[in-house]
Amino acid sequence: MFQTLVNICAANWYLFLAAAVIAYLIGSINPAVIVTKVVTKGKRDIRDMGSGNAGFTNVLRSVGKVPAIITIVCDALKCIAAVFIAYFLFVWFAKLPLEDEWFRRCFFNCVKYFAGVFCILGHSFPLYFHFKGGKGIVTAAALMLASDWRVFLLILGTFLIVFIISKIISLASITGAALYAPYTFLVTFVFDHLLTRECLWYVLISTGCALLIGIFAIIMHKENIKRLLRGEEKKIRAKK
Repeated sequence: MFQTLVNICAANWYLFLAAAVIAYLIGSINPAVIVTKVVTKGKRDIRDMGSGNAGFTNVLRSVGKVPAIITIVCDALKCIAAVFIAYFLFVWFAKLPLEDEWFRRCFFNCVKYFAGVFCILGHSFPLYFHFKGGKGIVTAAALMLASDWRVFLLILGTFLIVFIISKIISLASITGAALYAPYTFLVTFVFDHLLTRECLWYVLISTGCALLIGIFAIIMHKENIKRLLRGEEKKIRAKK
């Protein structure tokens, strides 16, 4: 089965390349930068305000609630768009000489993870904004929703619990990032592999992607982690 997977990937290398490029370019569209420039009539750059991060939390603190809502919605939608564009590229054009419906479903879901990774890279290192973007938490959450709603609900529940207790978004985000891979493995191994006998390679690939995204998100929060350790990380207070 693994050799079959390798052969399929080799036969469709051009689709993987197209999916990666499209996802990265879509991810490079940074709503935080765009919305802030619109609100300030081009006078301010969100990357020069507050924490300097081009993401939802900094927009909320530095610009206001409505711009922050627009930012979080657009960050989520761009990842969902990138993921499903890649998905349909493979549905329409991939060479998959397979009759195993379980295999096909697992393969297409792995394509979603693949595109999501590149969308997150685009968000954090945007081509259009001198490779200085956000940390990718909202984009990663959208990937979770698009690829596995069960993992998304677990992460969302964890995020809300930590945030309600601490009022610190970065702490909730880091906790969610750290648990992304364990939650993914738990859900896919127990509910997919053991109960429905889906391919073990799907469990490994999805968990591997979740692990990479989680580690990346934690690294992107390195300054927040330093402030948390020093007890200096600010609790959320939106600009009115």
